[in-house]
Amino acid sequence: MPDLQSTLAKVTVPKFGRTLGDLKMLKSVSDESVTVALPVPMYSATDELISAMNAAAGKDLNVEFTTDIRGKHAGGKVGLNVANVIAVGSGKGGVGKSTIAASLACGLDHAGAKVGLMDADVYGPSIPHLMGVTATPAVREVTGPDGQQYQRMVPIDVDGMPVLSMGFLIEKDQAVVWRGPMLHKALQQFLQQTEWGELDYLVIDLPPGTGDVALTLSQMMGLSGAVVVCSPQEVALLDAVKACSMYNQVEIPILGIVENMSGDLFGRGGAKQQATKLGLPFLGEIPAIASIREAGDAGKMAGLFDEGNPAREPLLAMCEAVSIEVAKEVIESGPAPSLQIL
Repeated sequence: MPDLQSTLAKVTVPKFGRTLGDLKMLKSVSDESVTVALPVPMYSATDELISAMNAAAGKDLNVEFTTDIRGKHAGGKVGLNVANVIAVGSGKGGVGKSTIAASLACGLDHAGAKVGLMDADVYGPSIPHLMGVTATPAVREVTGPDGQQYQRMVPIDVDGMPVLSMGFLIEKDQAVVWRGPMLHKALQQFLQQTEWGELDYLVIDLPPGTGDVALTLSQMMGLSGAVVVCSPQEVALLDAVKACSMYNQVEIPILGIVENMSGDLFGRGGAKQQATKLGLPFLGEIPAIASIREAGDAGKMAGLFDEGNPAREPLLAMCEAVSIEVAKEVIESGPAPSLQIL
């Protein structure tokens, strides 16, 4: 007769579609008590999982949940101490990509994860406005393992979350007119020469379209994946397909598609249909409601996760879906090699 651990190892985990054994989520098992380590900071199907475990065991178990966020530790050539790097991109501008990137970072932070937010949209940085920050990052000297002194940028602390953007380094109305090599150097500085600290997730807001920023990032580190944002309109969906093609070409895993500004004005459901057609996960439908615009205009994106805010539930569902897809990608692909370079 199989023991309890081997019995529970065969239980399928809701939303993951794989067993507790496959996911290595069983941390301790006794006759009456089980500890399950979730690889995500938020998980809404705990009751379903407990019911499935009780059914398999034939009795009621005392199930305790802990959090164990695994990652690729995707330092790559820039030596980041970050478990997972999530790129947020879109095929075209105007679909709310930066709003989704900021919401994703704030949502994961709200769930208790250690999160950083980096604005790689150097030509049109929106993160400073969305996060309500106008400060200039400090620079400090550190001693490297070779004994040499190096200058490191310190991201702006926004309620405990490190945030960095080109918008912090230029005048508000100043245009950035750069060619590819200068852009590459700026991204390298934002990653290699910045004190991000130890993070579970670094969310990177990419420029819209299919430029070379994604290629540069893919060469610097092993990203956990990309989130593609689009609105329900046909023209946005067509450009989202091009964005997906770009990520496939530069070998960045696609975590899925988010439909933003869903509602009567722009329609609804187009992104979900496109995700199904492309064989990609659909990560959620974010409604076109005033509270999201108001929070962005006021620079208070974290407030979207307050109790009673109408945007809270759809945004939390999106954040959970993204974190689950990241965990799946990490489990399937394994950790990326890390190389520390100052």
